[in-house]
Amino acid sequence: MANVLDLRRRIRSVKNTRQITKAMKMVSAAKLRRAQERAMSARPYAKMIASVLESLTRRIDIFDETTGNLRHPLFATRPEKRVLLVVVSGDKGFAGAFNANILKAAFHFIDGSEAGKEIDIEAVGRKSRDTMRRRFPAAEYSEATDEAPSVRGPRKSRVELTGDHPGMLLKLETSRVYELAGNIIDRYEREEIDAAYIVYNEFKSVIQQRVVVEKILPLVKIGGQEIAASTEQSAEELARAGQAAATAGVSLEEADTREADEEARKFGTANVDYIYEQPPAQLFDALLPQYISSKLFHAMTESVAAEHAARMTAMDSATNNASDMIDSLTLHMNRVRQAAITKEIIEIVSGAAAL
Repeated sequence: MANVLDLRRRIRSVKNTRQITKAMKMVSAAKLRRAQERAMSARPYAKMIASVLESLTRRIDIFDETTGNLRHPLFATRPEKRVLLVVVSGDKGFAGAFNANILKAAFHFIDGSEAGKEIDIEAVGRKSRDTMRRRFPAAEYSEATDEAPSVRGPRKSRVELTGDHPGMLLKLETSRVYELAGNIIDRYEREEIDAAYIVYNEFKSVIQQRVVVEKILPLVKIGGQEIAASTEQSAEELARAGQAAATAGVSLEEADTREADEEARKFGTANVDYIYEQPPAQLFDALLPQYISSKLFHAMTESVAAEHAARMTAMDSATNNASDMIDSLTLHMNRVRQAAITKEIIEIVSGAAAL
């Protein structure tokens, strides 16, 4: 049985841990507020570019009159024999089940695909990169030269890791996201892949989020989401997140963007003959890659906010558990100390009675 000195040392250690977890919770809450503001500020751009494209579709014919095929290759649908999966996870731990839920959704998508379907993985974040490296082999490419670009070698497995992007979410920059989106678009136009999906944590508010598998290519409907699979949070997880947000002073309600959404919707649906500096068809072809890039950037900004929310909740639970452990250890220490005092009194009384 531990003595009073050992229990005091353990209580002091748990108190130090509680101070660390409490500080980490407040840091995550501050980062969550900034991430929420960034995610909210990115939504009007995504809404407006979708409205502009929707307006352009009524002014140009996206189908070729002679062949009947779609003019832009991003709309072309093919049998999904080769699929690209972008897995957006975090770079750090101490976020509860945040990374585990995303990886679980990715593995469920891979295991649920057809046996002959080839899957390429682009891992965003260190957690997904490390896990995918352990499970699947990396794709081999020949060395690029000035005369010829790199060429992919023969496949070693049905599922291969074609690229990883650690640290992208730590400092989210539009240039890196647009570079990744451009690579995905080029591979789709060259017919190296037949479809592209992204796995991320969709964030509306602290108590409104879910892990989704969203199809980003081929394009089916401008401005809409094509969700292949989704996983909602449990009521217990939402309750813990709400409690952590309330104690940290984070708003539980989703930001009101109805005014901006209404303005974007008016632009896309208004029967007005806009005058464009460039031909509408040229604008349409130039804006489609920007639209794909904005969808990727929007998904990553929401994933960043969801990660900070998950870390804030995890640190709040750790702080509460540390407080409960301190109370339990203090009670146990008092009982041990009282038992030692009682034992000494009994020994003194027994000695006096023997004289």
